Amino acid sequence: MADPAWAGGAFGSAGRCVLAPNASPMTLDGTNTWVLRAPGSQRSVVIDPGPPDAGHLDAVAEAGGDVAAVLLTHHHLDHSEAARAFAERVGCGVRALDPAYRLGSEGLGEGDVVAVDDLEIHVVATPGHTADSLSFVIPSERAVLTGDTVLGRGTTVVAHPDGRLGAYLESLDRLHALASAHEIATIWPGHGPVIESALPVLDHYLAHRRERLDQVRDALRTLHASARDGVPLDHDTIPHRIVEIVYADVDPVLWPAAELSVQAQLDYLRA
Repeated sequence: MADPAWAGGAFGSAGRCVLAPNASPMTLDGTNTWVLRAPGSQRSVVIDPGPPDAGHLDAVAEAGGDVAAVLLTHHHLDHSEAARAFAERVGCGVRALDPAYRLGSEGLGEGDVVAVDDLEIHVVATPGHTADSLSFVIPSERAVLTGDTVLGRGTTVVAHPDGRLGAYLESLDRLHALASAHEIATIWPGHGPVIESALPVLDHYLAHRRERLDQVRDALRTLHASARDGVPLDHDTIPHRIVEIVYADVDPVLWPAAELSVQAQLDYLRA
C-alpha cells in the first residue's frame, strides 16, 4: 500500500508537505498537509490540516510559523477535521468553498487569488470527487495542489451521491488544459508522492475513466443477457454485481468504495 520512500518534505521553493499518520487503503500513506510560504517570508498558508492528531498538528504548526490562512481542498474529514481547531490555535481563519467548513467571513471559490506576501495561490474549481473540491495553482512553482482530484499513486474514487463523474471528467479536462498550456508542470496531491510530470498522469486518469466506463457498459450487457437467459436481475444489486465483474482484481476491502464509484458511473451513463 504505502511507499516507504514517501514521507513528505520540501518541494520547490515554496512548498513543504507534512504527512499525517493516518495511512489506510483509502488514504494511502496518509493525508498530505501542505505548508506554503514565499522564499524569505515569515508568513505561510496551510492547506488541509488533516486529522486531529496532536503530534501531526504540532508538526504543522512548527512548519507553518506565522500562519496567515488555512485553506481546504474539500470537506472530507481526513483533510478538514482539524481545520477549525488548528486555525483557532494559530489565530487565523479557514477558507473553504462550503460555508459549513469556514472559520471567519471569507469563503473560497473559482477565480479567487490568495496572496500572502510574494506567494500567490490561484483557486480553480475542480468538482467531481466532491461537489466542493478545489485545486490550488501556484504560478511561481508551476504546481497545482489537487487534494483528492488527482492522487500521487493510483486513481481517486468518485463516490455516489456527492461524487459526480460528469463534473469530474470536466475537472480533469480543465487540469489537462492547464498542463498542456504549461501553466502547471507538477502535481502536489492530497495523498501519495509528488508527481513531477503532470500531463502524462492526467492523460492516464482520463484514459482510465474511459476504460472503466467501457467495462461497466460491458458488465451491464452481460448482466442483462443473463437476465434474458432466466437469471433474475435485481436492479438494487446491479452496482455490487458490476463490482464483482469489473473490480475482481481489487482487494475486497475496497469494494464498498468501488460500489459507490460504480453508482456514479451508472448515473453518468443514464444522463
